[in-house]
Amino acid sequence: MKPEDFPRPNGRIIRIQEGGWAFIPDPLPPDINWTPQLIAELSAADRAIGELSGLGKMIPNPHLLIRPFLRHEAVLSSRIEGTQASLSDLYVYEASGQLRLWNGDFVRKDVPEVFNYVRALEYGLQRLKELPVSLRLLRELHALLLEEVRGAGRSPGEFRKVQNWIGPPGSTLANAVFVPPPVSELPALLDSFEKFLHEDIQLPPLLKLAMIHYQFEAIHPFLDGNGRLGRMLIVLLLCAWDILPQPLLYLSPYFESQRGSYYDLLQAVNTNSAWESWFSFFLRGIRYQARDALTRATKLQELQAAYRERFQRSRISGGLLGLCDLLFSFPVVSIPQVAQKLNVTYSMAKRYMEILVKDGVLYEITGRNRNRLYMAREIMAILENPPSLASTG
Repeated sequence: MKPEDFPRPNGRIIRIQEGGWAFIPDPLPPDINWTPQLIAELSAADRAIGELSGLGKMIPNPHLLIRPFLRHEAVLSSRIEGTQASLSDLYVYEASGQLRLWNGDFVRKDVPEVFNYVRALEYGLQRLKELPVSLRLLRELHALLLEEVRGAGRSPGEFRKVQNWIGPPGSTLANAVFVPPPVSELPALLDSFEKFLHEDIQLPPLLKLAMIHYQFEAIHPFLDGNGRLGRMLIVLLLCAWDILPQPLLYLSPYFESQRGSYYDLLQAVNTNSAWESWFSFFLRGIRYQARDALTRATKLQELQAAYRERFQRSRISGGLLGLCDLLFSFPVVSIPQVAQKLNVTYSMAKRYMEILVKDGVLYEITGRNRNRLYMAREIMAILENPPSLASTG
């Protein structure tokens, strides 16, 4: 990283004692250039998220969407950082508690990292009931995110005490693409960051959210997990600020699909104060993901209604409908899990499962006679299929 790479920096470039240069971002908020394009992007994003908010208030059982959407976010936010685990891997791991299945197959070994993201985000959403989004909460989430996985030796739950940098594998401080602020600057930067989180300032919330995500990435306060935590912060603030009544919108799928632009535009704010381009990208992501969430939610509700119509005339319709509803939150299950969650006997749970297997709702995925796992493929298809960017309009 060199000073000449920052012709119009959104901050200061300083020499650090480790050698080389580091970047210190300016305090928030920046001046906003209210171009017609930015106003149009903001209006479109507000409309899209308003529609999603309306759905969140009307849907009878929001957990039909919350649990799977949250896991989809965990998979794709972690994938940006190099993991390969799929949503199916995550559900199989949650259902079995194992990386190696009974048929000898493996789920990907980085699934525990994704599972930790789920744990941290669920914890954070619950913690909002008693604690505002704050540095304290971020440290708690960071500790959960890195617990017993890659990065566990890199000070989980603690702000960094040594210099870090960003670059391709094997890069050093000398040839890093970006060097965040030195440790000596962190206390003042984090104090200013937290005050901005809580400041009642006359800014459109979605633009404030874009600023906060950028600033967290620029400060890079932890040795590891900054990207995942910065993306987690988005959904926490959407809920904390009552922009959404339920955690239904996640930007990681958009960022992952546009990974090159995502990193380039964050860096362009550092080097050229290119806030307008970052705002437009972020707002398009809000619009895209809100519409995607609405589309998937509609498909899931239609599928749930189809299952109800199909099985409501059965002699054991109550149990079958209960199992069908359960599958939207737990699309990979075992017979003992179904018995426990529906509070029925093992034999009754098995009977329900056999009916849904025969009807093509469930598929056995282990190929064994014991310790079987079953997947609801129609539900998984709705959750996993990538939408087209063209659908954003």
